[in-house]
Formats: sequence, structure tokens, C-alpha cells
Amino acid sequence: MAMAMTMKMIREEDWMVCCGSSDFAKLMVKASPFSSLEASIESARDIWFNQVNVAAWLEAFAAHPQIGKSPSPSSNSDFARRSVTEQSTAFATTSASALEELAEWNVLYRQKFGFIFIICASGRTHTEMLAELKGRYANRPIVELEIAAKEQMKITELRMAKLFSEKAKGVSQTESTKPQEDRLRIIGGHLNVAEAPKRSRPPITTHVLDVSRGAPAVGVEVHLEVWNGTTSPSFGYEGRGDWSTVGTSATDKDGRSGQLMDLVEALKPGTYRISFNTGKYCPGGFFPYVSIAFEVTESQKWEHFHVPLLLSPFSFTTYRGS
Repeated sequence: MAMAMTMKMIREEDWMVCCGSSDFAKLMVKASPFSSLEASIESARDIWFNQVNVAAWLEAFAAHPQIGKSPSPSSNSDFARRSVTEQSTAFATTSASALEELAEWNVLYRQKFGFIFIICASGRTHTEMLAELKGRYANRPIVELEIAAKEQMKITELRMAKLFSEKAKGVSQTESTKPQEDRLRIIGGHLNVAEAPKRSRPPITTHVLDVSRGAPAVGVEVHLEVWNGTTSPSFGYEGRGDWSTVGTSATDKDGRSGQLMDLVEALKPGTYRISFNTGKYCPGGFFPYVSIAFEVTESQKWEHFHVPLLLSPFSFTTYRGS
């Protein structure tokens, strides 16, 4: 009886922390109260797999931060803190370059399936999750959707157990830790302003993935240049000036280029161009080469610019990583 009374206190927003689907949360409130954690999980499974529709699944998936990335400031705060905790092992065991590879595979995954990669990350390492992502990338979309839904249910069950524990004790862990987290965030913000970051890699890097094979592109020649001129180059008109070579390299077995520039703390502001010899890598493909120009402003000189290329014989995609 005491447990049933405790569970009656759980609100719709509490269920939304467990699972980011509003339909799921409403139906859990409607099915309450529950006599035990086991009873609530049994009801949650029925609601998730038999009552809500695919749109509710996609809403829940979209509530998560991408694996390997911190939640955005606009995220549900309790939901975001849960996600950080669940991914803590991966963050603790992952290097910056490994996070870049994970981010690039996340892009490939989302382009193929239309939603982010969902995995129950609690206690898992970056290596384990990346291997799982690469393996699941080969699935058909209808198969992958069901796998993602099952992974979401695992996450939901872990969070429900945490919720039951907190309600039973009458103490919300998220409330008790929030003041300390806020203080640490404020202190960290002051530290970031006061001191420039120390680089462990050159400020501009790249990585090439062969989308047609779902594997790193090995041996792609890469050329990095910077614009030297009185005015910045623009579309259709380069003005007075020319491009100067900063560095050249080729991608290794992991698709990563060698060092394209010196490891400097402050990157010189200006316009940079990174070019890939795609014609040599993929004879008969549509692109003889691919060049990507981007601008670094004064306020961005301390930042890292990772410019990956997701390549197939007849298309390519890029984005700014970090």
C-alpha cells in the first residue's frame, strides 16, 4: 500500500524524464498507481511496444543528445543530467580523436535512418558503442527502428528504477545536486574565459569516410591552403590575392589525414581551403576533386576545426566538427 501511494505522486513530467515521449508519459499517468517497480515496468513495456505509435518512438529518440555529445542548454534539465550520467563511462575513456570518429559515424547513421543512434550507454565504453553503431549501420531501416525502440526501453527501465528509488526515499537526487552543479558550471565558465585552451592536436584536422563501403577512405590526398590577399575571396570572384599551401598529407587506415599544419595555440584568422583528391581515390566517380573553403574569425582562433568528408562516387557531405 505504501509503495502504491508513493507511485501515485509521480507526475507526467517525471515520466518524461524516463522517456521523452509525451504520449508514453500520459499513458503511464493514466495507468497509475503501480504496486511495485515490476508492475510499472510491465505496464511501460505494453504501452511502449503496443499502444504508442512510431511518432512517439521518434519523439523519444529526439529527446536524447547524440552519443558522445553533451546535451544542449535548452534540453530538459533532469533528462539531460540523466543522459550525462549514463554516458559518463564513455566520456571518461574517450580521446578527442575517438569522439570525432564517433560523431562522423553518427552523421552517417542519421542520414541513413532519419533518427539518432540510440543505445543504452550506461556502463559502456566508447569502443563498445562505436562497434555497435558500425554493426547496426548495415541494418535495414525497419529492422533498425525496432532495435532502437528496444534500446530506448532499456534506458526507460533504468530511469524508472532510479525514479522509484528517489520517490521511495522522498529525496530527489536531481534537486540535491543541482546547486553544486550550477556553482561548478559558473566557476568553469570563469576559468574558460580567463585561460585559453591548451591544444593537443593541430587546429585544423580532417577525416574521410567512404559512405559507399561504410569504411574509412584510405590513401586520399589532402591539401590545406590559406588565402593571402587584401580582400577575402567570394563566390565567383577571388579578388586580389592567392592561395598559399599550409600542408599536405594522405589519409591513413582510419581515414584520418596526417598533420596538415603546426600545432599552434592561436589559429591565424582568415579563409582556409581544404581539398581532397577524390578523382585519384575513386576513378570514374563524379568529382575529380572536392574543395571546401571556410572562414576563421578572430573570436574563433582558439577553437578546433574538424572538417570531415563523407564520400561516395557520386555525392559528398561535410560539416564542421570540433
